Amino acid sequence: MSQSATLPAPVAVRVRDLSRVFGDFVAVDKVTFDVRRGEIFGFLGPNGAGKTTTIKMLTGLLAPSSGDGEVDGLDVRTESETIKTRIGYMSQLFSLYGDLTVDENIAFFAGLYGVTGDRLAARRDWVLEMAGLTAHRAQMTGELPLGWKQRLALGCAVLHEPPLLFLDEPTSGVDPISRRNFWELIYSLADRGTTVFVSTHYMEEAEYCHRLALMNRGRIIALDRPSALRTQMAEPIVAITASDASAAAQALQHQDGIVEAAMFGRAVHAVVRDVAEAEAFIPPFLAARGITCSGMRVVSPSLEDVFVSLVRREGGAVAG
Repeated sequence: MSQSATLPAPVAVRVRDLSRVFGDFVAVDKVTFDVRRGEIFGFLGPNGAGKTTTIKMLTGLLAPSSGDGEVDGLDVRTESETIKTRIGYMSQLFSLYGDLTVDENIAFFAGLYGVTGDRLAARRDWVLEMAGLTAHRAQMTGELPLGWKQRLALGCAVLHEPPLLFLDEPTSGVDPISRRNFWELIYSLADRGTTVFVSTHYMEEAEYCHRLALMNRGRIIALDRPSALRTQMAEPIVAITASDASAAAQALQHQDGIVEAAMFGRAVHAVVRDVAEAEAFIPPFLAARGITCSGMRVVSPSLEDVFVSLVRREGGAVAG
């Protein structure tokens, strides 16, 4: 293998101590990270964590209060208008016009991005095929199912073939099958060299990212590959099968030796200090409350377990 093949990809986004303050409220607090070209980089965090505010600063929609950032080599402070021409941006609102047809929406965004002539014809055909809307190009966009709107919005965001694509919770409210299909499109774009920056609060989506920044209260509390982040869980986790899982999770909260207990699917995941002590304590404790424990096993931490643990260590999520 040649030496050049082992070199890391160039940096597409560079952020150093970037902050945004609204009055007395610190929305983003000195975040620092790099995103490599062709990478799918994820921001995971609860509402109010600062994900959208960070994206708005990087896309030229909001000026930073302090710190520095570059997108495709352009300064977010002084070259924000140029940045807007070099990126694609898609929010959870999809930015489509419901009273325009599919074709008219494509034409509108093509005009914004300066895509004309033969290139427009080729890109329009690509969007229609990608979104599965070739037979529906004359349909009013407002009448489309949510998954189709999502794919159309993605197509419009990348009509001009930008090197960077910013997605701000793009699958919010979309059904799981449409969400998975959407991520297949994201991977295909990344395979062709597009850098994708995506924010989400869906744990299963976060697993799709090459690297992931966990964000809470305006700060990045962890940043690594999803598989590496799962190794940061310090305490063991036991999965509990109970006759009333919801009641079991509630009862186990704040008990000695139980760090955290929460529903995980139909089971309860309990973060414990010591596995042997938990196995001896939990069944009789639940039985005394009329809850049958039919199984317990130590499990590997999920990304959700890691995130909840890290947020707890950092003082919890923002209320409200």
